[in-house]
Amino acid sequence: MQTPLNTILLYARNMQASAEFYQQYFGFISTGEIVEGLIELKSPHGGAHILIHQAAKSIKSGQVSVKLIFDVEDIETFKQESAAKGLQFGSTHQANGYSFANAKDPDKNSIAISSRAFRNNTEPKPCS
Repeated sequence: MQTPLNTILLYARNMQASAEFYQQYFGFISTGEIVEGLIELKSPHGGAHILIHQAAKSIKSGQVSVKLIFDVEDIETFKQESAAKGLQFGSTHQANGYSFANAKDPDKNSIAISSRAFRNNTEPKPCS
């Protein structure tokens, strides 16, 4: 049985602001309409959908238990384009043949851009 990851649900204090954030900076498409308590965002380039759900008052914003990582081939260009729109990423870090940078969404969820998917090495590295 195949079990592909297709949807990520994010809890947000301000559903509209979170939906607009992912549309503006990562190109997701949405009507912005709340249907069944959710705003659905789809990427025109494939990959997982994002569902935005109203956060309960008991949910603490910004707890790092999940990080959304977006595949970006040219990290520095993406950072510059995002900064021009108002999103600041942190320092660019170099890893094993790729680079990445971190930021936060409006609800302080951790996000990153990473060129890992575009690195030239085809051998998978062991997890440690």
